[in-house]
Amino acid sequence: MRDQMQFTLSDIAASLGVEVMGNGDIDLVGAAEPGDAGPDQLALAMDPKYADGIARGRARAALLWVGADWQALGLEGAICLNRGKAAMPLLTRALDPGLGIAEGIHPTAVVDDTAQIGPGARIGPLAVIGANVTIGARATIAPHASVGYGTVIGDDLVLHPGARIAHLCTIGDRYIGQSNSVVGGDGFSYVTLDKESAVESLRGGMAEGEKAVAVEGSHHWARVHSLGGVEIGDDVELGASSTIDRGTIRATRIGRGTKIDCQVQVGHNADVGEDVMMCGNVGVSGSARIGNRVVLGGKVGVSDNIFIGDDVIAGGGTNIYTNVPAGRAVLGSPAVKIETEMAIRRELRRLPRLAEALRELQKTVSKLVDKD
Repeated sequence: MRDQMQFTLSDIAASLGVEVMGNGDIDLVGAAEPGDAGPDQLALAMDPKYADGIARGRARAALLWVGADWQALGLEGAICLNRGKAAMPLLTRALDPGLGIAEGIHPTAVVDDTAQIGPGARIGPLAVIGANVTIGARATIAPHASVGYGTVIGDDLVLHPGARIAHLCTIGDRYIGQSNSVVGGDGFSYVTLDKESAVESLRGGMAEGEKAVAVEGSHHWARVHSLGGVEIGDDVELGASSTIDRGTIRATRIGRGTKIDCQVQVGHNADVGEDVMMCGNVGVSGSARIGNRVVLGGKVGVSDNIFIGDDVIAGGGTNIYTNVPAGRAVLGSPAVKIETEMAIRRELRRLPRLAEALRELQKTVSKLVDKD
């Protein structure tokens, strides 16, 4: 690309590995939806249903579907792709202006003398890098971000403003930490010293099939310190204000390629597989184990010490209290097969009519009884 925010249609085509149709020298500064695109923006119309938008806009160039008649659409140049959505990662990466941090270490950043920072680093104002930290090449660390002592991170790190990585963590290449994300905060782990807590007693009794009775009396919580770290594979992203707690003794683990949305909590000792996707407000309790390619929709809750198999999909708002076998799609609270939950919801919608029918039946029976 000739400049971070100025490029040609040919530049975009080269980044996508395709040929340009028409004029490849059109200067562009960004991308836009077809109806909003100006003459210096690439119109994104990857499906025929978006063709009308091109006429409403002023785009000279567009990203189109294969077989599109770009000249009939009034364009000067175009790029055509079989599956436009698949091009979005490459396209948006090519157009991303980045965090605007100059190469080098800002004078106000605090970098310990023992830290090893790879070549090509961009470290912004008031960032803090602790002792014995190792960071690979081409790191981008925004203002107010921090990395704790003894942590080892691979190449192409990106930390947005205010992102935190605590001490003694291990992270692979191409990690992205959005603003206010935290890797390696202490786990939420407490025990009572004088006697069994009410929670322990209640849980143990219910597991044995006994009646649930809370224990009376006061007790005090003693903090269990988190001695383990966090181990994160390559190509992991952590969303804004999301947290991954460090383990109690062993490390909390996040597998390669996992993507975590905003405001997600991963508890201590959890073991998350590869290419997992967790949407906003997911909560994973401590010591839960999650397989590969699992998708957890928004507000999914996962109980502690359970296992979720590979390729499980949990719909939004699902609460998972027990193990889920591989390949299952679940929904509801408690989680059941998605087809079972949909059947339950259909029956729930019928309840008002059933209740009214029951009331009418009661009236009829009452009248018959009165006659007798």
